[in-house]
Amino acid sequence: MNTDALILAADSALRTLWAEPRASRPCPTPAVAAKPLGESERRKAAAMMRVNHVGEVCAQALYTGQALACTDPALRHKLAQASREEADHLAWTRQRLSELNDRPSLLNPLWYAGALAIGFAAGKLGGDRVSLGFVVETEQQVEAHLNGHMEKLPEGDTASRAIVAQMKADEIAHAQMAQSEGAVDLPAPIKVLMKAAAKVMTTVAHRI
Repeated sequence: MNTDALILAADSALRTLWAEPRASRPCPTPAVAAKPLGESERRKAAAMMRVNHVGEVCAQALYTGQALACTDPALRHKLAQASREEADHLAWTRQRLSELNDRPSLLNPLWYAGALAIGFAAGKLGGDRVSLGFVVETEQQVEAHLNGHMEKLPEGDTASRAIVAQMKADEIAHAQMAQSEGAVDLPAPIKVLMKAAAKVMTTVAHRI
């Protein structure tokens, strides 16, 4: 691992955690105008978007850790492209939180550090194909999570729904990219552990 790679990783962490996120694509807009939300609906929508924002913080960390360990320059480029698309999600969810008059998780640095360690370990210990397996499993779990949010978000919150729908489409594409690059299917115990860790994160981030 060279100094340039470490500098880029540090820059990614600083931008993800403390800089104002900037999207390369316009924020998705709903086909039907959003309706005013009651206070309970606002809190519910904000909690879910905070969880989604945490997921994007983790995505930035995961891809950064994987890129640090990646041995294939062409694959590293594809991971960087996926990371840029996830950065759009980061900006969109942060913007929506502001519109809902709420805040990101206070534990974002902790979530980032954990995801960075997982991404780096997956690539360093298992190699690129195992690292890609983590991408596939992560994105499939995120897709399922976003499906749940589409069912639970207030009907009138079409703004949040439009963001979640585009995020879901991107996550599916990222999983397909990883599969086409030769991802291995992870052992069942690892998948269970990933689901358990995600459950802890989403439960805590819902409130903190």
